[in-house]
Amino acid sequence: MKIEDIDLNLLRVFDELMREGRVTRVAEKLGISQPAVSHALRRLRETLGDELFLRQPSGMAPTPYALQLADPVAQALHLLRGALHVQASFDPASSQRRFTLAMSDVGELYFLPVLMGHLVSVAPRVTLKIVPVADPDLRERMASGQVDLALGTLPGLQAGFYRQTLFHQRYVVLLRAGHPLARHASISAARYRRATHVQVAATGTGHGRVEDALENQGLARQVALTVPHYVALGQVLADTDLMATVPERFAERVCQPFGLVARPLAVALPGSEIAQHWHAHLHRDPGHRWLRVQVAELFGRQPMAEAAASA
Repeated sequence: MKIEDIDLNLLRVFDELMREGRVTRVAEKLGISQPAVSHALRRLRETLGDELFLRQPSGMAPTPYALQLADPVAQALHLLRGALHVQASFDPASSQRRFTLAMSDVGELYFLPVLMGHLVSVAPRVTLKIVPVADPDLRERMASGQVDLALGTLPGLQAGFYRQTLFHQRYVVLLRAGHPLARHASISAARYRRATHVQVAATGTGHGRVEDALENQGLARQVALTVPHYVALGQVLADTDLMATVPERFAERVCQPFGLVARPLAVALPGSEIAQHWHAHLHRDPGHRWLRVQVAELFGRQPMAEAAASA
């Protein structure tokens, strides 16, 4: 006999017969008819090659083979019910689950202060681990379950992945409030060319499209500094007359702390769509679904200026 020959429903009938000893009680407990219980017992007898239960005046008496099977079957069903219960429920208030999120340094600045503040109040024992979104093995790590959720513009996550758009954002020019060009409501192409810039070469994200658009429009910049990430950008701009072209959500986070201002660039640049991405194997996971809902509710909105315009 092979395990695939056994119908799980037959084992449920067997387990209840061991507990109740009467076909009528088993039928009531499982919500099926008495003939259905008898049919299941007949199938199980044929499959296992044993009578399993003998009819007695006091009820159905188990055979020696049935007694041998009773504990292993009961334990197996108990473990299976427990596993299914874990999969079917998630209590954020008591869960100690750790989620691994992939994001850029801009994402860390924008998402983490708000997200962690929220988790402290609604899921105080849930923890996060952040890994770089530029990891060349990100797709494989998400498929294998090592990374739960990725946030950003990630065109490489297509087949086998789900995506939920959180917001769209434009790119703006970021500069210190006392910069000679800060008095202008927007930065013209001519002023942009004459200025001195910091260039952020953020690999593995969609920000490279902006660099391509600037090049295609002939906006060759005077680049004094090239950095691989945004971490030091606020301080650098605060202490110099350099400017940088950045996502507006990053500008929202750093303008006030560093005394900077954001100005639109009077040149058409592609915006970016920021989304949360997850692998299909986690799509129905209750804990993961809860986390995605939190992210969508916290960040799934239009930029402040656009929201005000549409109100």
